[in-house]
Amino acid sequence: MMQSRYLPLIATALIFVIAYALCYLQYPNILSTRVVGNLFTDNAFLGIAAVGMTFVIISGGIDLSIGSVIAFTGVFIAAMLANTSLHPLLVFGLALTISASFGAMMGGIIHYLQMPPFVVTLAGMFLARGMALVISTESIPVKHEFYTFIQESFYRLPGGGRITTIGALMLIVFIVGILLAHRTKFGANVFALGGGIQTSKLMGVPLASTTIGIYAISGFLAGLAGITFSLYTSAGYSLAAVGVELDAIAAVVIGGALLTGGSGFIAGTLIGVLIMGLIQTYIIFDGTLSSWWTKIVIGILLFVFIIMQKGFLLAASAPKK
Repeated sequence: MMQSRYLPLIATALIFVIAYALCYLQYPNILSTRVVGNLFTDNAFLGIAAVGMTFVIISGGIDLSIGSVIAFTGVFIAAMLANTSLHPLLVFGLALTISASFGAMMGGIIHYLQMPPFVVTLAGMFLARGMALVISTESIPVKHEFYTFIQESFYRLPGGGRITTIGALMLIVFIVGILLAHRTKFGANVFALGGGIQTSKLMGVPLASTTIGIYAISGFLAGLAGITFSLYTSAGYSLAAVGVELDAIAAVVIGGALLTGGSGFIAGTLIGVLIMGLIQTYIIFDGTLSSWWTKIVIGILLFVFIIMQKGFLLAASAPKK
């Protein structure tokens, strides 16, 4: 049983290694530190949001609001910086407070009103996107020396590659997420909740605080992803990040988490994000393929992992002879 639990993670890691090796055979430069650094930078906002989604999916829930929260955060920050003299760090703090509170509110509704997470977060998706559109329907550029400083700060790798500030931030979020999910009581409660509410009650899991905490983390990380996206694009746009919630779900599933809850790995989500980034990088290197091939390959991978997960579950539940 313990070995079968790790099989999806092992399969994800093997697929990433094999895919990278095949890309390297065709385009050797894809292994350069420049490409590796860009892989982290270009997928930083998705990776950060996907960590929050991992907690939600492990608990047996879903969060459809993260793309809208990313857009709202970006527009909110851009509007505040354009119309006030507040420092970006203070605005970032306000944005994170709002996004975490928004997530906690959805978690409270899910628990106390016993509403399905799909319905509650769907309402949250429309609400956050609507609030973003109320602030502005146009793209708002961000021009601030702090943004310039962050964008020009990086750690130089051998070979000319760069680990940028937002790339490093994504890695830090994953490290903290791994520790929180797999080394704390809260993380154990999240896994227990994914195994079933009745079972969690018998185990003494504090359902209210755990559920609210899970969605508060998801909202907080969606806000942090919005800050990252703002730093990446130097703008806020109310229609940005449409469909990011689906990309995050795809990364979590490719990373080996079960959509039914109770099983998953934060490290697996990181590999899932990198696989999706590798597909996009390969398309750029090729130059002849449409960007829509990214969605096609991700769809194929999702089908493969869903079938693999079903096989792993059947194997784990089969009676031992």
